[in-house]
Amino acid sequence: MPHFLAPLVHAPDSTFCLINETTGKTVASNLEPAFDSRTRRMGLLHRQRLDRGTALVLAPCAAIHTLFMRFPIDVIFVARDGTVAKVCPRIQPWRAAASLGAFAAIELAGGEAVESGTAAGDTLRLSSRPATP
Repeated sequence: MPHFLAPLVHAPDSTFCLINETTGKTVASNLEPAFDSRTRRMGLLHRQRLDRGTALVLAPCAAIHTLFMRFPIDVIFVARDGTVAKVCPRIQPWRAAASLGAFAAIELAGGEAVESGTAAGDTLRLSSRPATP
């Protein structure tokens, strides 16, 4: 059965937004896929910040760490069907987070998951155009 990220996997250079179907709000308007071992391992290391509206989408991924990072991030753990399993706001550097059984981890600038109103049980989907801010 295909997962909700399949369009991004098959067309990684296409422009997609991540929409919270439950709230109708845009979670991220710029998605950076990290679907292979090398890009998942690199993650956000060596960056000074993550731009607002940008999300690093790691899949498959059920756990992340912020070792060697320089800024806090929000992480949304998601099931294969796009259901939010867990939201971890403002994870500081040198920490870790996990969600047993999650299919993907979506990393955002600190505070953005809360600003989008995203919570466990919500449904995320890819869209070719943004919803409301």
